[in-house]
Amino acid sequence: QVQLVESGGGLVQAGGSLRLSCVASGRTFSSYAMGWFRQAPGKEREFVAGISVRGGTTEYADSVKGRFTISRDNAKNTLYLQMNTLKPEDTAVYLCAGRRATFSTLYVNDYSNWGQGTQVTVSS
Repeated sequence: QVQLVESGGGLVQAGGSLRLSCVASGRTFSSYAMGWFRQAPGKEREFVAGISVRGGTTEYADSVKGRFTISRDNAKNTLYLQMNTLKPEDTAVYLCAGRRATFSTLYVNDYSNWGQGTQVTVSS
C-alpha cells in the first residue's frame, strides 16, 4: 500500500500555470499506475490524466489535452501534473490516485489508493 500526499495547488489567473505534486510513501510506488482526478463542487469526480508504471504510456481527458502534462519520477516516489493555460472551468480539488497495475484507467473505481486532494482555483 502507498499513501499519497498532494501539493502545489493555489489561486491563479486564467492563462496561468501550476504544477501539482503527489508524493507517495513506501517502496512500491513504481508498481502503481497513477492518475490525476478532479472534483468540482456539486460534480462527480472526473479523470484528468493517467500514467503507466514506468511513465511510457500517458492518457488525458479531452478537456485538458494539449494543456496538461502528467509525469512521474519513480526514484523520488513523486507524480506530477503540469497545468498550463488554465481556465476557470479547471477549478476543482485535484486528487492523485494509484492502482497496482501496469496501466492507468479512466475509472474512479479502478483505483485503490487516494490522496486528500489539493485545491486549484482559476480566476477569470
